[in-house]
Amino acid sequence: MIEIINVNKVYPNGYHAVKDVSLTINDGDIFGVIGLSGAGKSSLIRLLNRLEEPTSGKIIIDGVDMTSLSKKELLERRKKIGMIFQHFNLLSSRTVGENVAFALEIVGWKKSDIDKRVDELLELVELKDKKSYYPSQLSGGQKQRVAIARALANNPDVLLSDEATSALDPKTTKSILDLIRNIQKKFGLTVVMITHQMEVIRDICNKVAVMSDGKVVETGGVHHIFSSPKSEVTKELISYLPGIEEKGVKLMKTPGKNILRLEFLGVIADEPIISKAVRTFNIDFSILGGSIDNLSTMKVGHLFIELSGDMKQQNEAIEWFKNEAGVITEVIYNGI
Repeated sequence: MIEIINVNKVYPNGYHAVKDVSLTINDGDIFGVIGLSGAGKSSLIRLLNRLEEPTSGKIIIDGVDMTSLSKKELLERRKKIGMIFQHFNLLSSRTVGENVAFALEIVGWKKSDIDKRVDELLELVELKDKKSYYPSQLSGGQKQRVAIARALANNPDVLLSDEATSALDPKTTKSILDLIRNIQKKFGLTVVMITHQMEVIRDICNKVAVMSDGKVVETGGVHHIFSSPKSEVTKELISYLPGIEEKGVKLMKTPGKNILRLEFLGVIADEPIISKAVRTFNIDFSILGGSIDNLSTMKVGHLFIELSGDMKQQNEAIEWFKNEAGVITEVIYNGI
């Protein structure tokens, strides 16, 4: 478990990058931290392994207070915290195998053990045939796979990812996220992912914290954040994803017709809710638009519908959606 308790980071120039942040990240989480540029998320992740020193507060990983460790103790603890960077940070003068080996050399592994471990890691990231290549001969996705192999060299318990996919194209991003997900499952890692890409949160994370101006403005399960965002920053980030909000949906407000926004969580997203409503109520249902998003934890459906006909029946249908159909229901236009 990672506990971040009232952590602040103020840089020498007076910039307050992280403001009184408290978070709990459970073992086995793939925990996303998202925000717009300048939100403080990259500063926060670098505080976890003390690449940046916190100004105040505590960071406790598996019961160890990282802020109280001596330099020697910190170097030892860092062996169990792997980190992936946005720009790979590979050594251009070393081959792929030598880049991965470097993480083991600096902690004193024997050469015979290093060679075996490097082969294991390159096979894990599907780059065994590139062992003798140099970084300049690799694609961006391949470079990031080398960086992931290097981050896993010392069998870490925690994997930190600082914008690991932001420099990659969508197809490569998906392959890297699939790799991280598979690695997390295989080794039971706790993963903390810093990103400004909401699709990364959607596709791989089970929990998320949203940051703005150095503060955590919202946190929770990914499906809750997507289905019912509270902060304006979260709503803005979600709006960048196609099909989440009212893109392409023209809401013509007509007296006598209610317009509803329905949210379907989990398996209910596959249920024929509208068909059941049509059979239950003697009114018309018009579908204005919608989508189903496959989150890492569950499906979330979004649907805009218009009700027309007897107003009493419309109100009964609204109550039915809320109380019996099991969907989150918002009346975004009341036709009374």
